[in-house]
Amino acid sequence: MKNTLVIFAHPYLEYSSSNVELIKFYEKKQHFTFRDLYEDYPDFHIAAFRERKRLTEYERIIFHFPLIWFGVPPLLKLWIDEVFDIKWLTDEEKNPMKKMEAFILITAGGKEESFTKEGTYGKTIEEMLTGFLLSLKITGMNVHEVMKVFEADTLTKKDMIHQKQKFLELLNN
Repeated sequence: MKNTLVIFAHPYLEYSSSNVELIKFYEKKQHFTFRDLYEDYPDFHIAAFRERKRLTEYERIIFHFPLIWFGVPPLLKLWIDEVFDIKWLTDEEKNPMKKMEAFILITAGGKEESFTKEGTYGKTIEEMLTGFLLSLKITGMNVHEVMKVFEADTLTKKDMIHQKQKFLELLNN
């Protein structure tokens, strides 16, 4: 099993029963390290060097977060700004992300059809996350399909089990 770092970022976790339930998925997995950015950095002061060193211990990373105002949560954006190093683009030997697998699990309160060209927002979630996805790809990460959980606030227990199974299948492929 691959060593996996989970970077979780949810500024309002206490109001998200679906994310509370989804993160239980990681507790039962060996070789998974769960990091809650809002718990680790409530003051928004990222320990960039420590985070970069931590990255070298993993073969894959999961970014788990809710869609907030059509993008990533502010602390996740700051984490990327502080931790990712522009030198990684020219010095591959020092790039801890090169060839690392990246998985993204995103929750959204809206309906799936709202996140289409014809839908309410006129864009897909991937289009809304263009900058985030590009940041991962240019560091040399192998970015897998984005796992999206729509209508996250209204999921039943059965829906939640189904979502966890889908995510496990994605991780095992």
